[in-house]
Amino acid sequence: MKKIKTALISVSDKKKLKNLLKILTKHKIELISSGGTYKQIKKLKFKCLEVSEYTNFPEILSGRVKTLHPKIHAGILSKRKNRSHNRDLKNNNFEEIDLVIVNFYPFEKTLEETNNHLKIIENIDVGGPTMVRAAAKNYNDVTVITSPDQYSELINEIENNKGSTSIQFRERMSLEAFSETAYYDAVISS
Repeated sequence: MKKIKTALISVSDKKKLKNLLKILTKHKIELISSGGTYKQIKKLKFKCLEVSEYTNFPEILSGRVKTLHPKIHAGILSKRKNRSHNRDLKNNNFEEIDLVIVNFYPFEKTLEETNNHLKIIENIDVGGPTMVRAAAKNYNDVTVITSPDQYSELINEIENNKGSTSIQFRERMSLEAFSETAYYDAVISS
């Protein structure tokens, strides 16, 4: 079992967030978010730290760079039982991120709505798939969720395990996450 202490949430589809946030808050899980997700979490009256405040680095390039930061990715990718990784985190004043909840910009929907090449390009998600791949790679220590359809499973897992997730759950979510990124990239490539 891995106890979840910190969750990073960055979702395009903001439906179904309220029940999930209730459970995360109940288990005293710190929330980090950016952009529209941060605004939605605050609107729902939950405590949350904005990514730029967490990293001490502003969003740049008109929002193209928000979560692409060493503090985010080191927190996701660090092996919890690796002394060197723990030392690197400590030396850089970084923290572990135990749960990554991301769903991507709606690229397919954008294709249906416009043939404006510039709008299409701007709807290619970079930070989301990067975080998902990092979390999926490190499923031994990190839980990754890529769809609101997985929220109820996550809620059950957290409730049944007193704020923790099992390796079986994390591995299954990792497999689904890699399938999601592969599909997303295939749509873009096509």
